[in-house]
Amino acid sequence: MNFVWTYTMIAVAIVSLISLVGIFFVYLKDEWLQNALLFLVSFSAGALFGDAFIHLLPTAFKDNGDGLSVPVALLAGILLFFILEKVVCWRHCHLPTSANHPHPLAWMNIIGDGLHNFIDGMVIAGSFLVSLPLGVTTTIAVILHEVPQEIGEFGVLIYAGLSRRQALLFNFLSALTAFLGAFVVLGLSLNNATITRVLIPLTAGGFIYIAGSDLIPELKKEVGLRRSCLQLLFLLCGIGLMFLLLLVD
Repeated sequence: MNFVWTYTMIAVAIVSLISLVGIFFVYLKDEWLQNALLFLVSFSAGALFGDAFIHLLPTAFKDNGDGLSVPVALLAGILLFFILEKVVCWRHCHLPTSANHPHPLAWMNIIGDGLHNFIDGMVIAGSFLVSLPLGVTTTIAVILHEVPQEIGEFGVLIYAGLSRRQALLFNFLSALTAFLGAFVVLGLSLNNATITRVLIPLTAGGFIYIAGSDLIPELKKEVGLRRSCLQLLFLLCGIGLMFLLLLVD
């Protein structure tokens, strides 16, 4: 059990540090940043789909005693992330921020991102409780989707009126809720049945929702043949990475 705590804490720490990625991109030219994000998003979408369908769901269905718990948890994961996304976007305001009109977007974004990271911590811990290989693949998938997401979060906080230093600080603080999520799962010592029948498919639903509703629509905005082919290549590379990680099993 000690190794589960160790690997989980290391994985969550790495994921939390991803929140500081904005500092590396803030000085890039807009054109370079957009090009990098385009292919990063493609790779991330492939990794999320790959982890959900190649690792998470097969693991969940191995212990699907009643035949219904996994599909219900999968749907619950999709709905949960839909609600979370709605909460984040709920109070989006297009008026300029000022002393008399502070943007609630910043705080809604921080709260929503904190909840999202809390869930990330739970699923990483739950995955390591099932097996080391599943924990590794899930952590990699989380990292790959966190990079473009955290860059976007950083941009939203800047837009909402925070300074670059404040945006980095609050992004990092919200990322630390992943540790709380991990402590909840490991502290309660959830049994394998609860994890594989509920938490794992819940995670798969979240990954499918993020990849399908947030990332793929961004890729569809690009219609040029060369860049579209490169998107497909990076998407397949993300899926291929998850296939290669089967060798870890």
